[in-house]
Amino acid sequence: MNKNSKIYIAGHLGLVGSAILKNLQNKGYSNFVFKSIDELDLTNQKEVETFFEIEKPEYVFLAAAKVGGIVANNTYRAQFIYENLMIQNNVIHQAYVHGVKKLLFLGSTCIYPRDAEQPMSEDSLLTSPLEYTNEPYAVAKITGIKMCESYNIQYGTNFISVMPTNLYGPNDNFDLEKSHVLPALIRKIYLGKCLEENKWEDIRNDLTRRPIEGINGEAEETEILSILAKYGVLTNSKTSEVSVEIWGTGKPMREFLWSEEMADACVFVMENVNFEDVENSAINNNEIRNTHINIGTGREISIKDLSELIKKIITFKGRLVFNTDKPDGTMRKLTDPSKLNSLGWKHQIEIEEGVSKMYQWYIAS
Repeated sequence: MNKNSKIYIAGHLGLVGSAILKNLQNKGYSNFVFKSIDELDLTNQKEVETFFEIEKPEYVFLAAAKVGGIVANNTYRAQFIYENLMIQNNVIHQAYVHGVKKLLFLGSTCIYPRDAEQPMSEDSLLTSPLEYTNEPYAVAKITGIKMCESYNIQYGTNFISVMPTNLYGPNDNFDLEKSHVLPALIRKIYLGKCLEENKWEDIRNDLTRRPIEGINGEAEETEILSILAKYGVLTNSKTSEVSVEIWGTGKPMREFLWSEEMADACVFVMENVNFEDVENSAINNNEIRNTHINIGTGREISIKDLSELIKKIITFKGRLVFNTDKPDGTMRKLTDPSKLNSLGWKHQIEIEEGVSKMYQWYIAS
């Protein structure tokens, strides 16, 4: 890529896409094409075809996807597999048809088997069953990897797949029904702190910015308390102690990567890594497999310790209650980032610094 190359970021308003855009802009890239979901439905084949015909981007970051946490993944299984497959199929195919020089497809480390050996290397893909709760999403992302590989092998395209670990950072999703664990914990514990300090103006401001099931800052106090209780932020009527409920035992281990570092890794790959750089190492018995690249830290923290860390940073004094009747999901999901490290990129921001930055961004946004 050069600084004047025409770049299309699919999903530029989301956590991943916005971080990639910011990184590119900071490095001097300026020729972008954007379309919001209202302007371009990526699940619509004809609309995507017309977009590529008109805009003719040279480089594509495919960061658009339907994403969510364990509840959303397990509840909206059909939507997750259908919408993600349609987005990928349309964008990857039209990138080939219209001669895109390079495409970066972003997946997720949930592609790996539920019981994969830890840390998970790229070669563990498709070696045993997936975690059931996010299987449809994972299958869609595996399809994206295989689509990129197949187009490269048959058509000589230069499509690279990267699999970031759990991400967090600016522009994250704090919807308590659909968000991932870290932003959900930050919001719930923050609201718990506001409750214990009786800061109703802050609670109302929070709900005005991000309503919960249609309940905003103008709702009656009883309505607000009810919706907060539904999502596990409760006040004991007798003791006035505030507690925050967290799904599961707290034992699962998770790896987290600051989204702006993920973006830096993606731009690094787009600028420096081609399919031929990962193809040769992936050939086994004349079969080319697992050319994708993990993006991660190689470090993990338990949900319990993460919750306690967030509690400490936010200075919440109430109780954290782990609801063991709720599912834990996969017990460990630690990536092996050695392939990316060998290509020349390594993370810098550790979880303590990242959570503090995330909280400051949340209360300021």
